[in-house]
Amino acid sequence: MALIKFTNRGIYCKQGNFYIDPWHPVDYAVTTHGHADHVKWGNKNYLCHELTKPILKQRYGLEDNVQTLPYNKEIDINGVKLSLFPAGHVIGSAQIRLEYKGEICVVSGDYKVEYDGISTAFEPVKCHTFVSESTFGLPIYTWQEQELIFAQIKNWVKDNNNKGKTSILVAYSLGKAQRLIKNLAGEYPIYVHNSIANLNEGFAAAGVELPETIRIDIDIKKDELQKGIIIIPPALADGRWVKSLQQPAIGVCSGWMAVRAGRRWRSADAGFALSDHADWPGLLSAIKATEAEKVFVTHGSTAVFSKYLNEIGICSEEVTTKYGAEDDEVIGEVNENPKEETK
Repeated sequence: MALIKFTNRGIYCKQGNFYIDPWHPVDYAVTTHGHADHVKWGNKNYLCHELTKPILKQRYGLEDNVQTLPYNKEIDINGVKLSLFPAGHVIGSAQIRLEYKGEICVVSGDYKVEYDGISTAFEPVKCHTFVSESTFGLPIYTWQEQELIFAQIKNWVKDNNNKGKTSILVAYSLGKAQRLIKNLAGEYPIYVHNSIANLNEGFAAAGVELPETIRIDIDIKKDELQKGIIIIPPALADGRWVKSLQQPAIGVCSGWMAVRAGRRWRSADAGFALSDHADWPGLLSAIKATEAEKVFVTHGSTAVFSKYLNEIGICSEEVTTKYGAEDDEVIGEVNENPKEETK
C-alpha cells in the first residue's frame, strides 16, 4: 500500500494520519520549510525543523502548537517512522522521510544541491518513492557557481556607486535575502526592508548569525542609501519609494534570470541567476542518488521533466499541486509561464 496519496488538501499519509505541506487546514501538518506556498495558517498542529519554528512564529504567530525536530532524529507517528533530512533550500528546510513496514518514501519539498553557506547542505536519502519539485526542470537551467554570481553582483554595485546610482537588489525575504547579506557584507552598508529585518531577528534568536544590516525606516536619508546596498522583496520593486530614490538601479536575483527573457522583468537594470532551487543537473543528480523506484514530479516543468525521467529509465509521474508562489511575491519569465513566475 502506498505511503502517500495526493488529495485536494495536500499530500496525505493515511497510515500516519497526517499531511505534508497541506494547502488547506488539517489536524496535523508536517512542514518542509517556511515559504508561504508550503505552510499555511490554520492547521491544528505543526511539525517542522527547529529552525523553521522561528519563521512560523514571526510570520503566523504560531508557537504553542508547533512541534520541532532536528535533522536525522526519528519519531513514530501511528506506526510510521518519520525523520527530517536537510533539503538545502533555505534555513531549516527539510526532506520528510517516511518508513512503514519496510517501505520508504521521501517528500523533498523544495531543494538545492549547492551548499550556500547558511542552510544545512542537501543530503540525498535512499528510498523507494521520491517526491521532487521541478521548478527549473529544463536543460536550459544550469547555474554558475554562486561565487561567480556574487562577484558579478559586487562589480555591479561598485559600478553603480561610481556613477552615483542607488543599488537595489530584489530577493525573497526568506532565503535569498540572507544569502545576499552573508556574501555581500563588508565594503558597503546593507539596508533591508522590514520583512527581511524581522526574519533576521528571528534567526538571531535561534542562534543563526548574520552580518549586520540596517532596517530601512523613515529617518534614513536617501543620499545615505545611495552609498550602500538595498535589499527588498519582489512585491516592492515597482513601488513609488524605489522610484523616488537617487538614480535607482534594480538588480533581480532569481533563477529565472538565467534566460534572456527573464532580464526584461519589469524595469530591472540587471539580472543575476541566483536560485534557491536545484537546476537541471542538480535535480537529476539528486533523484539518481535516491535510487528511487518511483518519482512523483510536482510544481514547475512537470511534463518535460517527468517525460525525461521516464526516457532514462526512472519511472515517473507528474502531479498537480498548489505549490509555487513563495511568499506571494511574483517574479519570473515575462509572459512565458505566468503560473510558474514565482521562484
